[in-house]
Amino acid sequence: MTVKIIKQLAYSKQPTSVALGYFDGIHLGHRAVISDALDFGRKNNLVPTVFTLLQSPRKILFNEKVEGVITISEKLKIIEEMGIDQVYLIDFTEIKDITAEDFVSYVLKDCFHAGHAVCGFNYHFGKCALGNRNVLKDLCSDIGISTSSQRQILYEDIPISSTRIRKCIADGDITSANAMLGRKYGFNLPVVHGRRLGRAWGTPTLNQIFPEGLVCPKFGVYASEVTVDGKIFCGVTDIGIKPSVGSDNIIIETWMPDYKGRDLYNEHIHIRLTEFIRQEKRFESLDELKCEILRNGRQAKEIFLRR
Repeated sequence: MTVKIIKQLAYSKQPTSVALGYFDGIHLGHRAVISDALDFGRKNNLVPTVFTLLQSPRKILFNEKVEGVITISEKLKIIEEMGIDQVYLIDFTEIKDITAEDFVSYVLKDCFHAGHAVCGFNYHFGKCALGNRNVLKDLCSDIGISTSSQRQILYEDIPISSTRIRKCIADGDITSANAMLGRKYGFNLPVVHGRRLGRAWGTPTLNQIFPEGLVCPKFGVYASEVTVDGKIFCGVTDIGIKPSVGSDNIIIETWMPDYKGRDLYNEHIHIRLTEFIRQEKRFESLDELKCEILRNGRQAKEIFLRR
């Protein structure tokens, strides 16, 4: 990873253009904020920078269970791919008691050497979240930092939000989640050994354990895309506890009908979900399960070919 990751409030060596936010999911609204900071930085010789947090403020302040859309490593990878030079990735407990005034004067001005700061329409900061985009504009104006804020971005006439995306994922509405994210939702996880039933049926699968801390998609079968060695393959991904064969964990099990390559055990493989096919269900026999897997494979290929 070439983007510079800074895990403390260290002084920036150069003036910066800073995108401010938790950025859970890096959806289209988040991308607009980050792109604004990036574009302003490039045009004004300021280092494009993102200030974000290791954990949700709501988890620390209210002890809420907040399930993420992506992992921290995936968030950093997307930010890097957007062209950002450096990321301040800060533990929220270190800044939760800093007032809005001190955040601007100490964090933005002194630490980040900010020339410009960007936030979303509903951004809050400072102790007790008393600061908002208008407070940010006023405080920054007093010390010579320019600011901008992004408007709401709508999907089907409703503002895009991480909360809305999490609900879509949990409901199996991957099509809407993907539209709001601006990319296909998925996982980049190591492949583990399974029961090898698929191999015996001629439908070998990649098995991955669903990580804790992320919102879990609705149990069932999805059409997917699988990247192996830079090539994208059609996938059929089953997420659940496998009621027909039994499992102690939530398993992501993916069959690639057209893949004839090597074993991928222990490799990190990126699976992206494209469309919900059916709910998870119990089959009366393994033969019935095998027939359904083959049928789902045909459905997934039809979806893959029209992507």
